[in-house]
Amino acid sequence: MDNIDKEVITIFEETHALLKGHFILRSGLRSEHFFQCAQVCQYLDKVTRLAELSIAKLKDQSVDLVIAPAMGGLVIGQEVARQLGARFIFLEKVDDRLALRRNFLIHPKDKVLLVEDVVTKGGRVKEAVKIISDFPCTFLGILSLVDRSSAPLDFDVPFISLLKMNYPTYHVDQLPDHLQGIPATKPGS
Repeated sequence: MDNIDKEVITIFEETHALLKGHFILRSGLRSEHFFQCAQVCQYLDKVTRLAELSIAKLKDQSVDLVIAPAMGGLVIGQEVARQLGARFIFLEKVDDRLALRRNFLIHPKDKVLLVEDVVTKGGRVKEAVKIISDFPCTFLGILSLVDRSSAPLDFDVPFISLLKMNYPTYHVDQLPDHLQGIPATKPGS
């Protein structure tokens, strides 16, 4: 684990964003660890630092438009856009599917970066990628605070995460003994 990983984990722990218990993830999988990014997003100095560290991984790409899926990516997406001097829009849920609303536009000249908080299986990211790919823009890729996937993810565009964490996830019928006696909660991102 390098110094940046240690700094990011410390930020999550100090803000009580890294939880331990028995959790139901958005993917439906279960985990003993949960990243509740909304907790860290209360502290804008921490959000500023996480965005700085994330942007450093972009290798000086020029970005015109940052897009984030609601709710998880809103705060970090907006801060990444602010630091890059880019425009910011968001996707929101309509009937439990992401949609581009509010007369937001993706222009053909836009160089677009998708920003998300935590990616486990990539379901919401795939929805967002589909929406962005329907526009004739330059789609640069995806930037995530945390990649907690256990299998390789393929979004057909570059995927960069600030922190790669491999906490085990389980299907409900394959829970380890120590989690079976703990009630599962779904705290939300």
